[in-house]
Amino acid sequence: MTTATWFILIGSLLLVVGFTFSYLKSVPATSAIVYLLIGFIVGPMGFDLFHFNPLEESALLELLTEIAVLISLYCAGVKMPAPVTLKRWRTPLQLAVVSMALTVGLVTLFGYYWLALPLGAAVLLGAVVAPTDPVLATEVQVRHADDTDELRFSLTCEAGMNDGSAFPFVMLGLGLLGLHELGDAGWRWLAVDVFWASGAGIGIGILAGGGVGWLVNKIRTSIVDTAFLESFLGLGLIAFAYGISLLVDAWGFLAVFSAAVALRHTELKLAGLKQGYSVPVETRLEGEPQAIAHVHVSESSLVFNEHLERLAEIVLVLLIGGSLFWDSWSWRAVGFAAFLFFVVRPVSVHLGVLGSRAPMRMRHLVGWFGVRGIGSLYYLMYAIQHGLPEEVALELIHLTLVVVALSILVHGVSVKPTISRYWRSRKPR
Repeated sequence: MTTATWFILIGSLLLVVGFTFSYLKSVPATSAIVYLLIGFIVGPMGFDLFHFNPLEESALLELLTEIAVLISLYCAGVKMPAPVTLKRWRTPLQLAVVSMALTVGLVTLFGYYWLALPLGAAVLLGAVVAPTDPVLATEVQVRHADDTDELRFSLTCEAGMNDGSAFPFVMLGLGLLGLHELGDAGWRWLAVDVFWASGAGIGIGILAGGGVGWLVNKIRTSIVDTAFLESFLGLGLIAFAYGISLLVDAWGFLAVFSAAVALRHTELKLAGLKQGYSVPVETRLEGEPQAIAHVHVSESSLVFNEHLERLAEIVLVLLIGGSLFWDSWSWRAVGFAAFLFFVVRPVSVHLGVLGSRAPMRMRHLVGWFGVRGIGSLYYLMYAIQHGLPEEVALELIHLTLVVVALSILVHGVSVKPTISRYWRSRKPR
């Protein structure tokens, strides 16, 4: 495809989605399904106008998916309700840590014994498909910071955290393949990749997000008529937290999500507000009782970043569709996806949230909506760029692309009717 053809394709797709936005909201389908189907049509499964090779273009795909996940993590983080309490966050924490580890373990067993993968490759496959996706799961994410639905909060918070908590398992898989130093008996992996990188990432994010929130509040209360370009502040916070994390070998995904949560929490705390958009009288402009004096960076930067997130989704899902051939849909790959969706996810969720107060109906839905997507592609491209053998890389690309494509289709078709039924059942009779 020529450059002109790409512009025409992307432009036409944007116009179609823009004009049919209201219609898509009323049918059991998501915009990601539209992008994927168009990728099928113009790719090798259709008119074969283009073919995207993830192995040859792994460096480019790693960069694109990295940017998409970072933006999505920020958007998820600034929509998290404040204040952060253990009672409220217990269920998603269990999902992001315990369920994540169980998923990696179950997939490792399946990959090693059923798919006949080397142990390191099986662990890596588990780490790649374990995290749920913050980019493609918009239909089951919180709508805004005041969204009180516990199901959407748990799924959004889990996706925000497990995109970082999967990294230690990626490094474990690479280490077992001889591509990363694990240390004697795994001591280096445990000390550096698990405890240091995770703890430092969260700490960097809290300091960065809290610092930006404090500085904005300080400037606004000290200097009259101060205006900020909030979209740039949001992007700057993402880049700053992520860059510092890379510098000290911390997990940057955890840093960006933590920074966004800390920014939201700090702004509300300094403004003297509880969760919500109500503003006390003393924070309103004199003589204009309805004008709000403090516009939160976490709120005003969200719309811009969500638009970037959608643009990234369009490009990446198109590339997924253009990467698959008809023979990609092998029983081996489809069977693995079915095992992941219908066995691994429900089992890991139900075992992972033992002891929590999550209602059983909500546990069932969380066990179903484990959307896999852009984060999985990033981890796989990261592994390829760190020397993954070509034979192993091709096998994992095959399995991962089918899992992501089926997740877009199966979860996308089921999300609207399932969520609607869930909400109807909760209404008082």
